Amino acid sequence: MNDDTYIVPQDPWKNLTQFTPARIALGRAGNSLPTKASLEFLYAHAMARDAVNIPLDFAALEYRLDGLGYRSLMLETQAENHRLFLQRPDLGRLLSEPALACLQNIPQTHTDAVVVVSDGLSSMAIEHHAEPFLNLLLPELQAKGYALPPVCLVKHGRVAIGDAIAEHFGARLCIVLIGERPGLSSPDSMGIYFTYRARSGISTDADRNCISNIHQNGLGYGQALKKLLYLINESEKLQLSGINLKDETTDTALDSQRKQTNFLLD
Repeated sequence: MNDDTYIVPQDPWKNLTQFTPARIALGRAGNSLPTKASLEFLYAHAMARDAVNIPLDFAALEYRLDGLGYRSLMLETQAENHRLFLQRPDLGRLLSEPALACLQNIPQTHTDAVVVVSDGLSSMAIEHHAEPFLNLLLPELQAKGYALPPVCLVKHGRVAIGDAIAEHFGARLCIVLIGERPGLSSPDSMGIYFTYRARSGISTDADRNCISNIHQNGLGYGQALKKLLYLINESEKLQLSGINLKDETTDTALDSQRKQTNFLLD
């Protein structure tokens, strides 16, 4: 062997990268990161910023839902622009005067559940996941016989915006799909917040159940739907939601996979 030959030792962390999107085993170039890892970090950061700042095309979402046969209703909060929405979370929990007037013009009918979709802190999440998930959820709710008003599409909304809408319709169940705060590995993560008997100014985060991390590398649509339907069924029995309602669903396929493999022993 030539004395000038340099053997690069295998990084024992490298094999673990297949099990997580976390930034591990990035390598090193002197006292810094390699160029590739540094550029990937900058790209992920830019994607997260775009998820927060690029506005959601609500008109396009409304058009796509209409094409699937679902009525929708466009509403706005008191956060009149994106900057105000980020600086004043409280305004994102309150409907604007035109939105309240719009709701008042809708004939009052019996309503069991309302479905609210809001951009939240990731327009990318709603752009990617709201339509396919609603296409699974709404038929399930209709099959259960639930009376539903139009899907409410709320611009610049926070989670609690669903409370005022549920209260207006007198609905037992409030389901909010919203873009979650983006991370460097998941800029398009969607969350679902479920509240039983939601009421504006009364319901708190302790009254809600959350199903989070719905994205390509996270929770799948089928898994999320299974969890939500379980919560709905249990809430109807117990007449509550939140910290006193536990998600006891299991994913047998995932559990089986975990039993068969153990990356610590491979």
